[in-house]
Amino acid sequence: MTTRLLATACLLLVALTAADALGCPNCKDAFATGDPAAANVARGYFYSILLMLAMPFTLAGTFGAYVWREMRRQQRAGGADQPAP
Repeated sequence: MTTRLLATACLLLVALTAADALGCPNCKDAFATGDPAAANVARGYFYSILLMLAMPFTLAGTFGAYVWREMRRQQRAGGADQPAP
């Protein structure tokens, strides 16, 4: 029962503060004024955030692909060097 009450309280807290966490103030103000220069700054913020979010996945994926490729290469090389029974 207490777990359910705690989960409900956390959900209510998130729902009430979601409007505050909607976006950075600069982006919200830039689109509210309709100024094209400010909209370009907000667009720059948007793309920089996307870059920062994508970079860890790109690095981890590249490293994983490299390790997988090297392991496959070693397996193929190891299978060719073994003598036939």
